[in-house]
Amino acid sequence: MNFSLYIAKRYLRSSSKNNAINIITGIASFGIIVGAMALFVVLSVFSGLKDFSLSFSNDFDPDIKIIPRYGKSFYISEEQKLKLKKAKDLAFYSSVIEEKVLFVYKNKEQVALIKGVDNQYNLVNHVQRTIYQGQWLSPETPQVVVGNGIMQKLSMGLFDLSNTFEIYVPKPGKGAINNPKSAFNKSSLIPIGIYAISEELDSKYVFADLKLTQELLEFRPDQVTGIEIKLVAAANENRAVQNLNTIFGSNYIVKNRAQLNDSLHKMLNTENTAIYLIFTLVIILTLFTLAGAIIMMILDKKDNLKTLFNIGTPIKDIQKIFLLQGTLLTLFGGLIGLFFGTIIVLIQQYFKVIMITESLPYPVIFSLQNIIIVFLTIIILGFIASLIASSRVSKKLLD
Repeated sequence: MNFSLYIAKRYLRSSSKNNAINIITGIASFGIIVGAMALFVVLSVFSGLKDFSLSFSNDFDPDIKIIPRYGKSFYISEEQKLKLKKAKDLAFYSSVIEEKVLFVYKNKEQVALIKGVDNQYNLVNHVQRTIYQGQWLSPETPQVVVGNGIMQKLSMGLFDLSNTFEIYVPKPGKGAINNPKSAFNKSSLIPIGIYAISEELDSKYVFADLKLTQELLEFRPDQVTGIEIKLVAAANENRAVQNLNTIFGSNYIVKNRAQLNDSLHKMLNTENTAIYLIFTLVIILTLFTLAGAIIMMILDKKDNLKTLFNIGTPIKDIQKIFLLQGTLLTLFGGLIGLFFGTIIVLIQQYFKVIMITESLPYPVIFSLQNIIIVFLTIIILGFIASLIASSRVSKKLLD
C-alpha cells in the first residue's frame, strides 16, 4: 500500500505529456470542487428554510402534548397534577380544551376551533409574542384572541362594542332536536387581540379562557381535551415521555413536537432527500469525467506499468495506484469545495447578503452534519468511480 500510495502521489502531482488528459483531469477536479460546494450550500439553505418553516409551529406547539387515546376529552386527577408538578424534566404544564364551534359576527359565520387555555399557557407556548395587535386575554373573562385569517374573513375589529362576536356550541346529548335554538350554548365574546403565525393557523384557532370554554361545552372543572407541557432546558425528552406514560397509562397518547407536526416533518424530510439525491446525481455525472481521466492516464502510463509488472509488482498493487490517485483527487477536491461552501454559507448567515424581502434574509444554517454528509458522499462516490476505472488495469492489458 505504501508503494502504491507513493506512486499515486507522484502521478497526482505531475502533469501528463498528453494535454488532453491534463484538461480532462482539470475538468474533473473543478467539477468535484463545484459539486461539493453546491451540495453543501444547498443543504445549508434547505436547513435554514426547514428551521424557518418549523419556527411558525414552534411558537404554537408545546414540547410535549398529552391527548386521550379514545374519545375527545379526559379527566385529570389531583394525583396526576401533583406528579406533573414533581416531575423533574417538566418546567410547566397547561390544561387546554379544543373544540370545533361556530362564530358569528355581523351575520357572517365562520367555523373554527375554540382553544380554552389556563393562566399557565403562556409559560408553555410562545403564542403571546405572535400578537401583532391588541393584547393577550385575561383569565375568567369573555375576552378572546383571534387569528388574523378569521378576523379578515369576518371583517372584524378589536373592541367593537357596537357589534357582538358570538359563539355557538352544540349541546352534548343524543336524540332528535325539537327546537334548534335550544340545541346550542351561546355566548358573546370580546376580541381583544389578533395573532399571526401562518396562514393555516391564523384561520384555525380562537383563544379563550379555559373556564368559559368548559361552561360552553358543559365540561366538568377537571375535564380537558389535552395537556401541553414545556420541558426544562436540559431535559431528557425520552425520559420525560416515559415518565408521562407511567403517570397517565395506556389510555393516553404522549406526543413530542415532531410527532405533533409529523406531516410537516415528513414533507420537509422528503424534500430534503429529493434535493440531496438530485445534486448527488450531478456529482455522479461529474465523477464519470474522473473515471475517464483515470482510464486515459492508465493508457498513457501503459509502458511504465509494464515495467512495474515485469519487475514483480502485482496487478492489485498497480490497480491500487489509480484507485488511490482518484480517491486523493476526490478528497482534495471535496475539501476545497467544502471550504468555499462554508465561506459562502457563513457570509450569508452573518452578513445577510441575499434578502427575500427588505427585512427577511434568505435563511441558511451552518451545520457540521451537512459537512459530514457532503464529505462522505464525495469520498464514497469518488472511491467507487476510481475503483471502476482502476479495474481496467489487467494482465491482458500489460501483456
